[in-house]
Amino acid sequence: MKLPQARRLGAIAAVLAATLSALMAWPVRADTPPPVANQLALSATASVEVTRDVLSITFSTQREGPDAGMVQSQLTQALDAALGEARKVARPGQVDVSTGNFSIFPRYAPKAGPTQWQGTVELRVEGRDIDTLTRLVGRIQTLSVARVGYSLSREAREKVQGDVSSEAITRFRSQAEAYAKAFGFNSFSLRAVEVSSNESSNPPMPMFRVAANSASMAEAALPVEAGKATVSATVTGSVQMK
Repeated sequence: MKLPQARRLGAIAAVLAATLSALMAWPVRADTPPPVANQLALSATASVEVTRDVLSITFSTQREGPDAGMVQSQLTQALDAALGEARKVARPGQVDVSTGNFSIFPRYAPKAGPTQWQGTVELRVEGRDIDTLTRLVGRIQTLSVARVGYSLSREAREKVQGDVSSEAITRFRSQAEAYAKAFGFNSFSLRAVEVSSNESSNPPMPMFRVAANSASMAEAALPVEAGKATVSATVTGSVQMK
């Protein structure tokens, strides 16, 4: 063998040795888990319908005039009168009263400054005393009904949340057992599980609107229908089939 060729072979051998040494010294990531065989991902859901028990009514009115101070004064008077009636029946949790939007903004004419000022004010009442709330509509004369809606109280949701979650867990375990047997295994063990809950209206909550100072509102309670809300729980996770 000629000397130059022997040198080339020696150089190649040295490079290979250095590469092998570097690969052997390359750190192995400790956070990379080895692949797990016979693992199954599952999801199970349970739900129940509950009557919505919290009614909310939003009252509002608008005023318009050439002077911003005058408009603000008119809105304040209307709100004060409505608040006076609402506070007479206010009870924590049964009839809660709060003020909403209070705004005044200018209306401009083409190539001119503000020619009119327009303002709006809102009052919101909500709670579980449905009879008092619906009859309050006839007693408030300075604001009109803008929106009506129902929701589910925290107490009503928590009352069924535990049972719904337990049912979803039972369904998850039943599915895991059935699938494990179908794949030829005798049992399973839990690996990772997550339980989540959700609430939705069923059907979607309608919004109710009436004309300002409706005569029928002063004579009778506002007709409303609560409808249902769906409380659901979902269990997702994975099991190891054995």
